[in-house]
Amino acid sequence: MSTAAARAHAAAQSISKVETFFMAHHAAVSQTPAVADFTFGNPHEMALPPLVQAIKTRAEPQDVNWYAYKSNESEACAFLAGVLSEELGLPYEEEDIALTKGAFGAIKMAFTMLLEAGDECIVPLPGWFCYGSMLAAAGAVEVQVPLASETFDLDLAAIAGAITPKTRIVVVNTPHNPTGRIYSRAELEALADLLNAKSREIGRRIWILSDEPYRRIRFDGIGFTSPAAVYPHTLIDYSYGKILLAPGLRLGYLAITPTLPAEERNELRALRFAVQMADGWNVPDAPLIYALPDLETLSIDLGALARRRDHMLGALSDWGYRMTRPEGTFYLWGRAPGDDSGAFAEALAQSGIYVMPGTIFDRPTDFRICLTATDHMITAALPAFQAAAQG
Repeated sequence: MSTAAARAHAAAQSISKVETFFMAHHAAVSQTPAVADFTFGNPHEMALPPLVQAIKTRAEPQDVNWYAYKSNESEACAFLAGVLSEELGLPYEEEDIALTKGAFGAIKMAFTMLLEAGDECIVPLPGWFCYGSMLAAAGAVEVQVPLASETFDLDLAAIAGAITPKTRIVVVNTPHNPTGRIYSRAELEALADLLNAKSREIGRRIWILSDEPYRRIRFDGIGFTSPAAVYPHTLIDYSYGKILLAPGLRLGYLAITPTLPAEERNELRALRFAVQMADGWNVPDAPLIYALPDLETLSIDLGALARRRDHMLGALSDWGYRMTRPEGTFYLWGRAPGDDSGAFAEALAQSGIYVMPGTIFDRPTDFRICLTATDHMITAALPAFQAAAQG
């Protein structure tokens, strides 16, 4: 088998449990229509009207080059640099921004820029289930490291123990999918100190990929610190699909930290275009680029999302579920009755209630609920959760 074919097979194997679940879920819904579908972060209500209007407006050509090839358009990148500078308190410039097809595209770009065959990337567990397949396709190795068992904080001792001379990237997902944890500045500073020390020890720089698609979905007035604020060797990926609840709009970016030493910063800037082309013209469609200033001001109703969180969290906690109170994202994470998320999910599915079992996250004792569901769906689903808790 060729190296390329081996990588493709490794990627397929890594994502197989997600593919199997996805196909089985669709088949189940066709047989037992969903009363409430809490599996994926899809919308269950019509899109935000200003979002629809912005796309319609920006789809109307204003000159003959409206639909010409696009890259890192100067106006859009300068706009995002200004937005990021204000939001994160760092002096971003236009050349630090690469426009991508969502966070997926930005992560792929980071992996292409930083990884060589055989390099290792440390990934938190539980965590997003697509890193592994993307790393396998890049010929790199996913090294799963558990988060702290009860708090889901970063386990610095576990990270330190997982670092080898082949370690190139540590993924930090904040706010964290699936637990909703937001890491404090002190926690990130401790990680930065660790990675600086370990980089000197192995004689090679370890990078952070800060996966931040939920950065603006936070509750209870909790602030946000990006790893980029404390560790210059950080690349940020971001997607508008979460804050707009429109995952089918592939719009995001990769941001190079402006405090990176000048030589390394300029090297990454110079790679932007070539890497995007090599990754399959990894640039958003023209109307989405034009619409960036319109979309930047929009958001799903975070107040309504918080109320849904509190409603469901309160009910499940009252019935004995061990739940984690999310500080951000639109997920709830908790322990399944009997510590068997597969059986729990199957039992709920009999009533048309669908949740994501923790087996997808390599955590079979737990389950995830997506709060993008409507109020009506939550109300209709709660009796089934109560019945499941009571055995």
